[in-house]
Amino acid sequence: MQEASYYSIDEIGNIRCDLCPHYCNISRDNYGICGTRVEKSGKLYAKTYGKLSSISIDPIEKKPLHHFYPSQNILSIGSYGCNMHCGFCQNASISQCRKDRLPVGEITHLNSMMGEIKRHGLKLLSFTYNEPIVFYEFMLDVSREAQNEGVISTMISNGFINHDPLSELLHYISAFNIDLKAFNNDSYRKMTGGELQPVLDTIKDISNAEKHLEITFLVIPGLNDDEEEFRLMVDFIVNETSKDTVLHIARYFPNYKLDTLPTPIEKIREFSNIAKQKLRYVYVGNTGDAIDTSTYCPDCGKLLIKRSYYSSEMVGMDRNKCNYCGFRIYGIF
Repeated sequence: MQEASYYSIDEIGNIRCDLCPHYCNISRDNYGICGTRVEKSGKLYAKTYGKLSSISIDPIEKKPLHHFYPSQNILSIGSYGCNMHCGFCQNASISQCRKDRLPVGEITHLNSMMGEIKRHGLKLLSFTYNEPIVFYEFMLDVSREAQNEGVISTMISNGFINHDPLSELLHYISAFNIDLKAFNNDSYRKMTGGELQPVLDTIKDISNAEKHLEITFLVIPGLNDDEEEFRLMVDFIVNETSKDTVLHIARYFPNYKLDTLPTPIEKIREFSNIAKQKLRYVYVGNTGDAIDTSTYCPDCGKLLIKRSYYSSEMVGMDRNKCNYCGFRIYGIF
């Protein structure tokens, strides 16, 4: 096990984890809410350091990242555990596994990670699948080494992290997709066991650091599909980040503990139209080909990136500019 970062010990020896806003007080031989950080002999340890549940080469659109090196392949890695407990999690087998059933296999070392990237000729790396925040130390070490090797790191996250660890991470992570699960704190507590404001603070910190930012919103009937709250969320994105921030509106399907019927396509289309009134780049997910997911120039309306599921083709752009009118498109291409 690797000693954890960001924890404190009070005058009588009690340990508090300071990585995320749960601020877990962890007694002897016990774990935090995430199930991955454990007290041993007066110190806090990251039990899953270097222990990977998944490693795969994906199209970057699958993350989803639509305005960050589209059509490129990316090495995706994940571990175990999560600091939220969403009843609709699509990766529950690795994110919600019990702490007493965490893997005890071999540790993946930095050299082998870099070797895997070089072996496939890749320049992009993603921390994803489970919540990367809970394998923070490994992510920090790998992304630092990746930067030294000219590899670009990305993070797909729920954003429930404290300011100081995020600030350190921002030196090494170039792009983020943050899963904004609701725009109501009561809903956030009910859905995730977390809080809304820390996630909003993370989004603002990423934007202020001028890192590439995309946001995903999974629409779940009866939980977070209130139209007025959605409009407030769009206003927050515009006012606190930019109207260029990419928003992905995803359709829910039953998963894990939640058996609510799938989100109606009409609701996804309605929310997409609302968001497009104020945001330049709005996409939908999990709708098959029912709704177009291509990129069009916000100025002249011409097709720039043609998409079909997880594949994309640049058809009307030269680097960041529209070939037809010269409008500058947000992102890195």
